[in-house]
Amino acid sequence: MTQPMQHVRSLFARYAYLPDGWRQDVLLEWDERGTLTRIEPGACAGASDVPRAMGPIMPGMPNLHSHAFQRAMAGLAEYRGEGRDTFWSWRDSMYRFAARMTPETLEAVAAWLYVEMLKAGYTSVCEFHYLHHAPDGSRYANPGVLAERVVRAAEGAGIGMTLLPVLYEASGFGGRPPRADQRRFVSDPDELLEMIDGLRSAHPEDGTRAYGVAPHSLRAVSAQSLRALTEGMRARAPRAPIHIHIAEQTGEVDECIAATGARPVAWLLHHADVDAQWCLVHATHLDDEETIALARSEAVVGLCPTTEANLGDGLFPARRYLDAQGRIGIGSDSQIAVDWRAELRLLEYGQRLVHRERNVLALSCGRRLGEQLVDAVLAGGAQATGRPTGALRTGSRADWLVLDPDHPSIDARATDSWLSSIVFCEHGETPIRDVYVGGRCVVRERRHIDEARTYAAYRSAVAKLMT
Repeated sequence: MTQPMQHVRSLFARYAYLPDGWRQDVLLEWDERGTLTRIEPGACAGASDVPRAMGPIMPGMPNLHSHAFQRAMAGLAEYRGEGRDTFWSWRDSMYRFAARMTPETLEAVAAWLYVEMLKAGYTSVCEFHYLHHAPDGSRYANPGVLAERVVRAAEGAGIGMTLLPVLYEASGFGGRPPRADQRRFVSDPDELLEMIDGLRSAHPEDGTRAYGVAPHSLRAVSAQSLRALTEGMRARAPRAPIHIHIAEQTGEVDECIAATGARPVAWLLHHADVDAQWCLVHATHLDDEETIALARSEAVVGLCPTTEANLGDGLFPARRYLDAQGRIGIGSDSQIAVDWRAELRLLEYGQRLVHRERNVLALSCGRRLGEQLVDAVLAGGAQATGRPTGALRTGSRADWLVLDPDHPSIDARATDSWLSSIVFCEHGETPIRDVYVGGRCVVRERRHIDEARTYAAYRSAVAKLMT
């Protein structure tokens, strides 16, 4: 029996950034599921009906750490009250803001954030989702209603998502009872795993969606619950991502030592089966032994430089970690900035200020730093999502960015300078012209396909949150 002919989806790009660098005259083809089936450099321009990219293309960037609801409070905590203003005082402000979120406002805020991410060149996001219940801690009739709103926001915007429901039990080491303003977050491993089962049934995994799990932090989850959660998730999906906040603040490190006798990353590496499925978010404060051991674990460190700078967290020992072949990705975290180029710029500039050198994170001579950093965070970010993204190769998602060939950072420059130029130059409008996710164009000529409606809903939601 003759099989029906499938429609071939294709694009011709004069330049494309492939795993081995910039290549010319590249033909891309993908299937109806949004998976790349053919990448052919040096191709003939082909038939006239093959669309042509309007500029050089590069893989879409994975965003490996996001708290969507915090987009609506970005910029509102830049004031000083009584005493020192630290991460912990910012956290109190964030909790007060989180208490105002409803399912409706959460979806509107998340949808606009995901539009902003797409316009900035993030084509997938790991959502570290810990708003589970009503503000007083009471359960919704549908336990996963807030998570479902985030899933719907991502689907509507057209961004790929790895949803990471968060386990949160305690307010500090030693099982301190949760504070009143943490009641929205609190659950136990069985409850959270049941929520994930419900989500996976109602919104199945597909090319654009995956699920993992996130024990919030060592201070918020007991050793027994950490084990129960990770083992329970691996029994359901052996390769599901596991993300955790860790060693973000020196106060957290000191409390961990007092409670357990070990530093946070050292304790986790000793007590959990940390491997390539894990993403340790921040990991800011490491000693030399932890740095080397973490690099050897093959886990990804999730760096969020603009948030870490905004909160006064500190600087990750990036040079030593990368010298040890450690893996990294980047995230927008608190949404104080939604721009992967800004994250990479600040990552390198922080190291320059510490070491008083230039091109600190370049691991090899003769290659531009921009390409090295982009390669690192594409690979690490894709690993942390648990989805086949982050590269233009067969079997990967058809996610890419079209750069503006007339942008001053690209026009008349050699191809090997393009990525460094768009990362380290901050001149004028974004060089990202179009954005494709799963082969579908969701941003064209710097405008999202549903931008006006999504922003109107966001604006209405913020007005409600501010009253």
